[in-house]
Amino acid sequence: MTKVKIREPFRELSKQELLEKAYSVGFGFEKYSHSCSQSTVAAIHHIVEMDDIVVKVSTSLCGGVTLEVLGTCGALSGGIVALDYFFGRPPDKMSYVEEIPADTSAIGEAAKVSSLLADKFVERYGTFSCCQIQRKLFGRFYYVKDAQELAKMMAQGAYDSPDKCSDVVGNTARWVMEILLEIA
Repeated sequence: MTKVKIREPFRELSKQELLEKAYSVGFGFEKYSHSCSQSTVAAIHHIVEMDDIVVKVSTSLCGGVTLEVLGTCGALSGGIVALDYFFGRPPDKMSYVEEIPADTSAIGEAAKVSSLLADKFVERYGTFSCCQIQRKLFGRFYYVKDAQELAKMMAQGAYDSPDKCSDVVGNTARWVMEILLEIA
């Protein structure tokens, strides 16, 4: 596991202030930049030292994975990417020629941490499915690859409303930060 290091501008903040900062930065990234998965990771990256590439590789997990809406909420997927950055199994603990039992247990350990985040999703939204969360937030789901559907979703406040997609990202960033502060 990599030790979590808070970036310089935020080191003097209390735990509660860090959680609120994670929420507001996540909300802002989703509002202005979109990609719920990438915005979640970007919020954590903004506050915590982690490699820039992690933000980039989380881009297409948004919208239920590749904007298909049918998979896991991108904010949750991005949150798991951020958690795995710190708790996931490193490549030097893998083999393509033999099983390394002690190192395969690292998968379960990482999954335990990510389950903490998934549990918060289920508690708050009743699911971690993108289309089901959209149904809860909008009363229906939108197929966002279709420009007309995306326009309808945006007209419903997807990025601007305090209780739509940007709020989901803000909540997820807060929960990831909470897990990092408690476990790391």
